[in-house]
Amino acid sequence: MGLFDIFKKKDKRVNEKYKLGMHKTRSETFSSLNDLLKSSRRIDDDLFDSLEEIFVSADIGVDTVITFVDELRSVVKKDNITDASMLKSIIIDKMFELYLKGEIVDTSLSLNDELNVILFVGVNGVGKTTSIAKIANELKNSGHKVLLAACDTFRAGAVEQLAVWANRVGVDIVKNENATDPSSVAFDAIKYAKKNGHDVLLVDTAGRLQNKAYLMAELEKIKKVISREVPNAPQEVLLTIDATTGQNGMMQAKVFSEVTNVTGIILTKLDGTAKGGIVLAIRNELGIPIKYVGLGEKIDDLDHFDIEQYLYGLFADFF
Repeated sequence: MGLFDIFKKKDKRVNEKYKLGMHKTRSETFSSLNDLLKSSRRIDDDLFDSLEEIFVSADIGVDTVITFVDELRSVVKKDNITDASMLKSIIIDKMFELYLKGEIVDTSLSLNDELNVILFVGVNGVGKTTSIAKIANELKNSGHKVLLAACDTFRAGAVEQLAVWANRVGVDIVKNENATDPSSVAFDAIKYAKKNGHDVLLVDTAGRLQNKAYLMAELEKIKKVISREVPNAPQEVLLTIDATTGQNGMMQAKVFSEVTNVTGIILTKLDGTAKGGIVLAIRNELGIPIKYVGLGEKIDDLDHFDIEQYLYGLFADFF
C-alpha cells in the first residue's frame, strides 16, 4: 500500500501543525496541481509541461523537477497509464522515494553519553538564534543540561540576543562581548561545560557569505578547537535556512555544504511560504536531510521533520 492509499484511508494520524503549516504551499501552488489532474482528459507532453511549471513554482528546483518528471514519464509509459487522475498516487509515492533515496533518514540529533557539541551555521536573519533557543528548550525539557556558546562575534547584538534567549529558556550561556576570535569563546564554553556537568553545548556562529574563504577559515578554526577538546565533536553541524527565500536558500545551502560538513538542515518559516517544495530540492541536490522545520512562532513550534506528514500537508486537499 502506497502513501496515497494510506492517506486516503486516514490510517495515519495527522499532525495538524503540518496540515496548517503547509496551507500556503498547498493552496497557492498544489491546488493547481489538483485542478490540472482533475481536468486533464489525457496524459501527454502538454500535461507534463504543466506539471513541470507547477513543481518549479513550488521551488522544488529545476534540476530536481526535470529528474522527477522524467521518472513520472517512465512510470506512465511502463505501466501504460492513460488516466491523469492516477498520477496523484504516483506523484506522492515518487516524492516519498525521492526524499528517502532508499535510506532510513533519522531526524533525531546524534547525541551520546559524553559532552555533545552542536554547531549552528547560517546567514543572518534566517532564524538561527531563535532555532537554537527552541532546540535548547526541547533538550532541556528532555532532561539534558544545556549550555549555549555565543560565538557570533561579528554581528552587532548577536551575543545579547542569544543571552536574552538563554535567560528566557533557562539555560546557561558563555559569552564575551569583547572577543574578536570566536574559537576562543568556543574553547571557554567547552571548558565551562566540562567543569559544570553540561552534556549538550549549542554553538552559535556568524554567517557571512560575502567572503567564503574567510567563512571557511573561521568555521574550520572553531571546529578544530571543538574536535581537539572533545573527541568526535561536533556531533552535528546544523544549517538554518529560511524557507521563504526559496532558491536563495538553496544557494546558501550549497555554499555552507562546501565549507563545512553540514549534517542536517533547520528549515524555518515553512508555514509562511508557498514554496515549500524546497524540502525536496535540498534533499535531492545536496543529499542533506531536513532535521527540523519551523511551523509557527511559539517556543515549541520547531518540529522534527517527518516526510510523511510533510507530504500529507502538501496534498491534504487531494483526499
